Amino acid sequence: MPCVGDWLNCPLSIVQGIFAQNAPNSDWEKKVTEYFKEKLKENNATNWVPSLNDVPVHYLKPNSLVKFRCMVQDMFDPEFYMGVYETVDPNTNARVLHFGKYRDVAECGPQQEIDLNSSQTVTSERQTFYCVPVPGESAWVKEISFLTESALIYKLASQARVSPSTSYTPSRHKRSYEEDEDMDLHPSKQKEQHMGKSCCCGGDIHGCVEPKRLETEASAGHHVISPNCSPPLDLNFPLPGEKGPACLVKVYESWESFKVNDVLEVFGVLSVDPVLSIVNSEERDSSTLDPMECMDTAEEQRVHSPPASLVPRIHVILAQKLQHINPLLPVCLNEEESKTCEFVSNFMSELSPVRAELLGFLTHALLGDSLAAEYLILHLISTVYARRDVLPLGKFTVNLSGCPQNSAFAEHLYRLIQQLVPASYHLRMSIESMNHSRFIPHKDYTANRLVSGLLQLASNTSLVIDETQLEQGQLDTAGVHNVTALGNLITWQKVDYDFNYHRMEFPCNINVLITSEGRSLLPSDCQVHLQPQIIPPNMEEYMSSLLTAVLPSVLNKFRIYLSLLRLLDYSISDEVTKAVEEDFVEMRKNNPESVTADDLHKMLLVARFLSLSAGQTTLSRERWLRAKQLEALRKARLQQQQCVNGNEL
Repeated sequence: MPCVGDWLNCPLSIVQGIFAQNAPNSDWEKKVTEYFKEKLKENNATNWVPSLNDVPVHYLKPNSLVKFRCMVQDMFDPEFYMGVYETVDPNTNARVLHFGKYRDVAECGPQQEIDLNSSQTVTSERQTFYCVPVPGESAWVKEISFLTESALIYKLASQARVSPSTSYTPSRHKRSYEEDEDMDLHPSKQKEQHMGKSCCCGGDIHGCVEPKRLETEASAGHHVISPNCSPPLDLNFPLPGEKGPACLVKVYESWESFKVNDVLEVFGVLSVDPVLSIVNSEERDSSTLDPMECMDTAEEQRVHSPPASLVPRIHVILAQKLQHINPLLPVCLNEEESKTCEFVSNFMSELSPVRAELLGFLTHALLGDSLAAEYLILHLISTVYARRDVLPLGKFTVNLSGCPQNSAFAEHLYRLIQQLVPASYHLRMSIESMNHSRFIPHKDYTANRLVSGLLQLASNTSLVIDETQLEQGQLDTAGVHNVTALGNLITWQKVDYDFNYHRMEFPCNINVLITSEGRSLLPSDCQVHLQPQIIPPNMEEYMSSLLTAVLPSVLNKFRIYLSLLRLLDYSISDEVTKAVEEDFVEMRKNNPESVTADDLHKMLLVARFLSLSAGQTTLSRERWLRAKQLEALRKARLQQQQCVNGNEL
């Protein structure tokens, strides 16, 4: 039986063995998937698979098994490749079958030729996703994930193709990428080093062909233009300042079950073969190409076939959608596994003290306002749980008004939230940012790709919009479109992507918190006016001390609490439903003008998240009364503030 090192370091050897035993029977592909699925179930073997999120590409062995936690940013057109092909030895006429699956470049021995006319050749189809790290992923998610990978660095260092030292430092990482980039700028260096590694001993189609003719993609037009005569490659991250690898993820099965903006964890074969750069460079430089054979624009070639050292390829063996990206939780909480059930039950048993500590922590963060802290907890565990026609159910956008303007309170509050949630983004609203930022993704037909925008975010991302620095000014057309897009995101939980000739709705599930002085310019589900009980002389020092005072173990409990409660099911019994209806009728009788159907909907939302925050998956009479009490306090505060400031609210 193969050892761990075999299927981790040489997965293609395992595939070759299964292929040799079962070919030409098509069941070999299913057996490959089943083999790796079983291997990854053994003794938490997924933790032994190096992750591109944590380990730099140059530390990883080419053609080894890797994993990648990512968001699907774009989907390219399907491509054809040689799933099975046959080679022939001209001297002995011996024929050998090979598999092309999980490869970018077909392989043959030094004395072998690919028989392109063989009856054994099987043309197959695969889908390419352009994937990026989850936008706005918090630093603590990366750090905790990295701890599980750190033991691999020493093991993998000896396998690295650039022979790094056993200690990982950012400067070493940078130098390696510069070396890789230099290789892409000068593909002739690569050719000298790799001429003997692939079948490339002649240009005759009936003899050994050049590397570009051995590429397993049969579709023309997936090539790169050398960076020395084109702009630097844009990795198309949705958010500015993002780091991490973008990858071309090649999916072979069930790709129709995935869609743009899905968050995936993929396990597959890492392909960073420098031959790919030679192939793309030579095809671009070739002046004898038939225009009918290459219909793609130069820009499309550059975008769809970037250098493998900058955008590695992953040939997927297994892929799954992720419910969440919190590394402190089991990957899938729907499974009836004993370990998962035990984890959930153990945490739920200590939920009450965790909630109390979190409430105290957020009360201090909100300058002593416990009511605002209650609503912030409800906001942080809210999620869209269903859609009725166009109406998203479960969204709970909170407008925290009354924020101090000159103390950078909103900035520091976001930093605290960033320490609690797995993914977030701080959007500072200003006339300049509204007019000059790209919020809405749009289709670039020249490059045939979806150009990302700030609102292309993964589900359950926390978007904190800061209006406290907004000043008077004039919005131009782009600014108006951006503000409209924010309004649609908040109200309908959708973003209309721009495809030039039409717009396409992409549903989303984004938690939006708006910080402002007065009432927000944007719509919200709930406005909570902040009433600070303390005004610290140094806001930065005060907020930093809050985080310092919290033990890491307690902070991790906060993170588990907020992620876990979002995933719990919730229901209302018929008995409680009837009681709520009767209660609402009484409220209408006593005050028909101030109690509306919208108020009922809001109270039910508050009651839902209040119940979940206490670990209860059904609504009780007690929680319903508490929800009514919270809403009464919130409204009274708004009315009081309105009396003070006139019509500001």
